[in-house]
Amino acid sequence: MDNPPIASPTPFPDLRPCALPDLLARALDARAGLLATDPEHRGALRLFNGFSEGCPDLAADAYGTTLLLHDYSDPAQPENELAASAQSFFCERLPWLRAVVLKNRRPTGPGSDAGALVRGTAPACEIEEGGVRYAVDLLLNRDASFYLDTRNLRAWARAHLAGKTVLNTFAYTGSLGIAARAGGAARVVQLDRNPRFLALGRRSWELNSFPPADATDWIAGDFFPQIARLKRRGARFDCVILDPPVFAATDYGVVDQLRDSARLINKVRPLIADGGFLVAVNNALFLPGQACRAALDELCAGGYLAVQELIPVPDDITGFPATRVGSPVTDPAPFNHATKIAVLAVRRKAP
Repeated sequence: MDNPPIASPTPFPDLRPCALPDLLARALDARAGLLATDPEHRGALRLFNGFSEGCPDLAADAYGTTLLLHDYSDPAQPENELAASAQSFFCERLPWLRAVVLKNRRPTGPGSDAGALVRGTAPACEIEEGGVRYAVDLLLNRDASFYLDTRNLRAWARAHLAGKTVLNTFAYTGSLGIAARAGGAARVVQLDRNPRFLALGRRSWELNSFPPADATDWIAGDFFPQIARLKRRGARFDCVILDPPVFAATDYGVVDQLRDSARLINKVRPLIADGGFLVAVNNALFLPGQACRAALDELCAGGYLAVQELIPVPDDITGFPATRVGSPVTDPAPFNHATKIAVLAVRRKAP
């Protein structure tokens, strides 16, 4: 999932109104190759990541022909000044944009963090990635209903999970599970607390004309009791995907990816078949990459888990070498971004 910008100790340039267009132009030029591969504008990408490209108060995405602006600026500043400047720039440079959605991460009232349509008649409701169609709802909540930083993980799922059974936990709108099914997975179980999010995943399933899934493969429930229920039933999956929020607390348990990421991994290990995969995603911005890798290596010390692959986050999310400004809050190495993605190979003890 995408990480909201926060204040960085690294100085950024003085952003007078005239400076922002230069940063946006440099970012857009760096993405010219990505845009050229999608002449019909059906895909989704980050057009500008201000946190790494010189303006931490702004991010801009394209979802199909909709421009999505994230404005993190102080409410005391002139209202939406950055967003207005960015909207003007992108709509001029990319005339195929048909709608603009603005999200202010410092909401002014209940529900306002879901954003608003500020140009056009309707935002995009569908995108395409790697030949797979995904339903999106850009006004669903504070996020965009589809995470751009896990694009390479979806490609991995399409390439590696043919014929496999997959459990996608903390599924959100299910894009990772949809990618697995598009790659030929035999069964995909999507688990998330929020039925509204899963409903969007069902729309993606239908868009791709997949064979109807069993109703029990869409589980709207809390992670902890549902994982316990699957264990009691002796369920086994060839791959479990674990992409939790950085922090969450319910009556059933606490998720804390900064301080105790190993706990969730150990929760799902009994559900993975011998020779299977565990995909672990950690989005904790303040967790250095070395600390994350050390925690994984400790889990692997017993010989039943092994880090098989680290999956990088795409350049449009990290920023390109020619566009990056400053340094990240914490060093993500050996990962390339605060979204740290690892594929672990799983062995089980002989019965």
